[in-house]
Amino acid sequence: MSKEENKMSQQEQMVKGTAWLTAGNFISRLLGAVYIIPWYAWMGKHAAEANALFGMGYEIYALFLLISTVGIPVAVAKQVSKYNTLGSPQKATYLVRKILHFMLLLGAIFAVIMYVGSPLFASLSRGGEELVPVLRSLTLAVLVFPSMSVLRGFFQGFNNLKPYAMSQVAEQVIRVIWMLLTAFFIMKLGSGDYISAVTQSTFAAFIGMFASVAVLVYFLWRYGLLGVLVGREPEGIEVDTKEILVETVKEAIPFIITGSAIQIFKLFDQFTFGNTMALFTNYSNAELKVMFAYFSSNPGKVTMILISVATAIAGVGIPLLTENFVKNDRVAAGRLVINNLQMLLMFLLPAITGAVILAKPLYTVFYGLPQGQALGLFVASLLQTVILSLYTVLGPMLQALFENRKAMIYFGYGVLAKMVLQVPSIYLFHAYGPILSTAIALLLPIVLMYLEIQKITGFKRRTLRRTSLLVLILTVVMTIFVVLVNWGLSFVIADSNRWTSIFYLIVVGGVGVAVYGVLALKTRLIDKMLGARAQSLRNKLHIS
Repeated sequence: MSKEENKMSQQEQMVKGTAWLTAGNFISRLLGAVYIIPWYAWMGKHAAEANALFGMGYEIYALFLLISTVGIPVAVAKQVSKYNTLGSPQKATYLVRKILHFMLLLGAIFAVIMYVGSPLFASLSRGGEELVPVLRSLTLAVLVFPSMSVLRGFFQGFNNLKPYAMSQVAEQVIRVIWMLLTAFFIMKLGSGDYISAVTQSTFAAFIGMFASVAVLVYFLWRYGLLGVLVGREPEGIEVDTKEILVETVKEAIPFIITGSAIQIFKLFDQFTFGNTMALFTNYSNAELKVMFAYFSSNPGKVTMILISVATAIAGVGIPLLTENFVKNDRVAAGRLVINNLQMLLMFLLPAITGAVILAKPLYTVFYGLPQGQALGLFVASLLQTVILSLYTVLGPMLQALFENRKAMIYFGYGVLAKMVLQVPSIYLFHAYGPILSTAIALLLPIVLMYLEIQKITGFKRRTLRRTSLLVLILTVVMTIFVVLVNWGLSFVIADSNRWTSIFYLIVVGGVGVAVYGVLALKTRLIDKMLGARAQSLRNKLHIS
């Protein structure tokens, strides 16, 4: 790496790397959520159908990305770090070169599978012929992604996350620019063919990745590593790449399967909803696509942000959990479990409550005024986020305690419950059915994982119950204020368009954040998340 990087202490590099990665993630997610506002508006009367096609394509694509990388980028980071620590940086770059070859091959295989299988996936999704070009436009991204993620892992191994973060931002910026430009030209200046616009929007994933690779290559060149990766192979270096790959894949499979639960359940909804509804109802394919957008594609933008923030907050201590377990320090492990769950509840409960109260302006900002079942399904999806977040925290927690097998078995119980409940739920509740079946199905592994974690670490449930009760009380107080302000504001200005909805979110949401924040500071609840900084914040705000 550069002289500048070498001069930094490990602590400085870690702080700098964390800052870059946090910034990269935040900017990427913000862009990924905001673009939908003009995009959805430009699709006009086909907006819901267009978003359904986009969502269907991306669900299948996301699963292909997950499978095609098989956890290898993380392994690359670990191995690069290992060889650098041992003073063998040439071995690290040689390993990355070999893995890059393998990942290019893997990407090509999965890209071909996705391209050839697109008609089948479209048929299973009941997306019709319109979904085929959407899926095929994503195959080039599947080709590139595995090798691109290896390069990100390479930089991560050097604990230099600036290139990683900048490649993320570049990918998202170029992707969004391509999406918006093509959507505008096709829908406003061109043919108005929304299927072509959606196809270009999904093809934007490849354009974004091209930009990401360009940024990574630039940093390789800047740090003098490009020649090592693409030049002549160094002599006298032996690394058992095959053994590392096999070991990594074996270790990664449980994490991939349990970690992809939400993805798998969404795909199951995609493949069963339209086909099941067609058996029991007379809805047209277009109407079914709109319903799918209302319960899956549309809420997904908001709910996934909530889930990612919640799990990021709660997942901070998971590596330490493994460390304490290995040291046989059950008391410290139990304390970490409680801290993780406390932080999850502290964020999740008020965030979901506030989002439900402000569901109409929140939906309107992204998708315009809700039509038909849209608002009810949006609220149901927001409530389901509590279940999804709990699962995505407890699963890795159990695996951090080296209970991969039980995590897999419990996940299997959830999948089985989903399969049993899906058709009856759709028959009885139509578009609400998939949401309900997922919530009930995931409750089973959640309860089992919670009990197993408690059994292993022996954490005190009473402590968790006390915190949960306090969070609930503060959330109820916040809710009273939010409801009153929301009600009072309705007499002043009607929530009838995007601009007034943004005003509602800023004013009412601001009151909710302020009330909950002050109460959390006064009760010392927020100290669990902010530590010593909470006292500094109390001093600045003159809160005793």
